[in-house]
Amino acid sequence: MKAMILAAGRGERMRPLTDYCPKPLLKVAGIPLIEHHINKLAQSGITDIVINCAWLGEMISTYLGDGKQFGVNISYSPENDGALETAGGIIQALPLLTKNQGNKPFMLINGDVFTDFNFADMPILANDCLAHICLVNNPEHNKKGDFIFDHHQLKNIQNQSALELTTLQTYTFSGISLFHPDFFKRENTRQVSKLGPMLKRAVEQGKVSASILTCAWTDVGTPERLANLNK
Repeated sequence: MKAMILAAGRGERMRPLTDYCPKPLLKVAGIPLIEHHINKLAQSGITDIVINCAWLGEMISTYLGDGKQFGVNISYSPENDGALETAGGIIQALPLLTKNQGNKPFMLINGDVFTDFNFADMPILANDCLAHICLVNNPEHNKKGDFIFDHHQLKNIQNQSALELTTLQTYTFSGISLFHPDFFKRENTRQVSKLGPMLKRAVEQGKVSASILTCAWTDVGTPERLANLNK
């Protein structure tokens, strides 16, 4: 299996830290966020990694190189005309993600989360699903949540009544997931596009499964959250 780490974002909420350092190279416990992911992937036996990059992307590729020093093989998908957003970046990288492994699922990880999740524990895709997403309990900055997950059934929050939302448990997307390449096959290969709307459409179609993470997890989206991790 291959993995893709999303690392092209500007990191607006992280400014001024990201004015001169790409967000994936910000450090937790003295190690860049993206290096934590790479080490965990290697420990899980996932050694073919694709990284997309845009803002200060050359700093990422210079630091990580071809990945040999971490025991992995890294390929880069540069977005030279500016970040293509989550879905756009994945779609551009699909040739790298399917090279030498055909139309098999790949793992997807946001470059700005910190977790001790064992990637080897990622469930396999069910026959009728094109994606599996890992959910977490809602953090303070996203109390409403992103999805409802009830009796192993994933639902979009937007389609539920106010009463239902008071009785059903909501969860936040962790930024850790598994995708089949066919999930993206109908999309424009060069279009700037976000993953969220595509994911919600697929949830409506019953094409997405989910599980809940019980491990440590933080969305390192602001300087304050980064500072808290480093206390």
